Amino acid sequence: MASSTIQPITSILIANRGEIAARIIRTCKKMGIKSIAVFSDADRKAPFVKAADSAVFIGESNPAQSYLDIDKIIDTAKKVGASAIHPGYGFLSENVHFAKRCAKEGIIFIGPNPKAIEAMGSKSNAKALMEKHQVPVVPGYKGKDQSLETLTKAANDIGYPVLLKAVAGGGGKGMRIVKDEKNIEKAIQAAQRESKNAFGDDELIVEKYIASGRHIEFQIFGDQHGNAIHLLERECTIQRRYQKVIEESPSPVLDDDLRTAMGDAAVKAAKALNYDNAGTVEFIFDDSTKNFYFLEVNTRLQVEHPVTEEITGLDLVQMQIESAQGLPLAIEQNDVKGNGYAIECRLYAEDANNDFLPVTGKIVKFNFPEVDGLRMEAAIESGSDISVFYDPMIAKIIVWDKERSAAHRKMAYVLKHLVCLGIVTNQSFLQTIVEHPDFNKGIYDTHFIEKKIDVTPLSVKSQSSIALSGIAATLSAWQRRDEKRHLLRSLPSGWRSNFYQPQQETYSIGEDEMLVTYRFQQNSFSFSIGDSTYQVNLIGKENDTLRLEIDGIQYHFVVVQNGNHFFIQNEQTGNITLQQKDRFPEKAVEKVKGGYTAPMPSQIIQVLVKEGQAVKAGEGLIVLSSMKMESTLEANEDGTIEEIYVEAGGNVEAGFLLLKMK
Repeated sequence: MASSTIQPITSILIANRGEIAARIIRTCKKMGIKSIAVFSDADRKAPFVKAADSAVFIGESNPAQSYLDIDKIIDTAKKVGASAIHPGYGFLSENVHFAKRCAKEGIIFIGPNPKAIEAMGSKSNAKALMEKHQVPVVPGYKGKDQSLETLTKAANDIGYPVLLKAVAGGGGKGMRIVKDEKNIEKAIQAAQRESKNAFGDDELIVEKYIASGRHIEFQIFGDQHGNAIHLLERECTIQRRYQKVIEESPSPVLDDDLRTAMGDAAVKAAKALNYDNAGTVEFIFDDSTKNFYFLEVNTRLQVEHPVTEEITGLDLVQMQIESAQGLPLAIEQNDVKGNGYAIECRLYAEDANNDFLPVTGKIVKFNFPEVDGLRMEAAIESGSDISVFYDPMIAKIIVWDKERSAAHRKMAYVLKHLVCLGIVTNQSFLQTIVEHPDFNKGIYDTHFIEKKIDVTPLSVKSQSSIALSGIAATLSAWQRRDEKRHLLRSLPSGWRSNFYQPQQETYSIGEDEMLVTYRFQQNSFSFSIGDSTYQVNLIGKENDTLRLEIDGIQYHFVVVQNGNHFFIQNEQTGNITLQQKDRFPEKAVEKVKGGYTAPMPSQIIQVLVKEGQAVKAGEGLIVLSSMKMESTLEANEDGTIEEIYVEAGGNVEAGFLLLKMK
């Protein structure tokens, strides 16, 4: 595998989007390499497009017509004369056909060699290869005989609970935990169906399920000269729906001996693959036995790579580019030292209170506090639209400090003061995790969220928080009106001939309404909300930041108005959205009897019924996709399909009428 040829890279086409594209562009600028972005319709005004040295339009917003279209990516690279292509993560990053096509076209692929990608493309083949090279693997069955009888016998022999996994899968698809023999056959059939639909392959592996497990991964790096090292570990145990939410390093459970043993196993895995770029070896760590087992190798840069960069001081994207050029690794294993602690939180456009369903909309205001050690990798800026077509992650928040507790404290502070207004995000959810005593102590496993985090109260704000937000919204609008007044400026704003009639506003928050009444006299305000009264002084307003003194305590609010919606952020109240009630409200839209509407902006994947068809309650009607997540709209009662208003491939807004039943 050794190579003596150095292939210079002078320009890189980035076959990706969002924050990872911006991250790669940053290193390109540092190295004096021209960066070329590609973008779809939805990303035309995205920050990464503006950051690149040049940018090329490649098609429709649907990834299949843009970021996943190999021919378009290759043709664009040839057209602009790019030396290399960096795939980022997701999309084509682990597509062996894409890597081979790059080689065929004489374009450097910034990633591992195609053989390594191919070897790790099947979980069963990967497991066999690791066993051959003395890397510990989870006990299980990975044979070609996929009959129901054989898989059932394997599960019985291994002992329950067992985990069924699709060999070609990821993201939790084709995966089932089976706790006893009576459920095994049904689970196998369901996992095979799901795997076939998602990946075109229904082959499963059966493994011993580790009930109290932690996901610990090691960053590996190789070059084209046979060298391979690891760059320490990342703890990735905090997950929901098999997707990572928070990562940190060092892991709170590893001592020096375990770290050395797992690191050595990761390097063995890299050498077994003749690995020659950035990758990650994932292990499952059994808390009860302290044993660890190989899970998989991710043959790309990881979302959470900044955690490793922060504790090692290395630039992994630069190392990727150097390795792809044919340069040997500039460091050896003994040079790798961890310094301090780093933690990363993934900010998602999703509603934790609604089963983490993704949401779309416009980010009206986005900014974050200045904190020493904070690194923000964002896909958005104020005014950005969150599209239905892409992953709901909108930013990564990374914090470094010398001590783990200090890093956690800083992260909690950032999450309290982060301003991301206009849509629902998981910001409060992340803050709840980061401030949880068990998380701070490092006492957690992969079930931590479902066992320890109650998401129900996250969307329920206290009456005092809502009242404070009502005051902030009212005075923000008052100040805006006062600034625009040209006539009778000697009279106080809101002056009335009937002194006893106060000014008032009505706001709705969810299903509830709040009446706010107030008077302005002697340069201060008197507010009444419910049974409470508040004395308020408007200290100052600068842009969207409002400074108020309420009953002797000063507060800072960020208030952004979009139509009759007020988006308010404050350290104490968190993010709150209030809708100002129109004095002359519009007539409510009549609900269609028997109608089924889109619960969120979606793409229609499949219409499962026909007009005139009789359906039973619970039967699937339409398969929808939003932000790479599929969901099936089901009938809530028996009936007959009367009319269908959509077809496969179409895109609809939230609330769009999909079909009608009678």
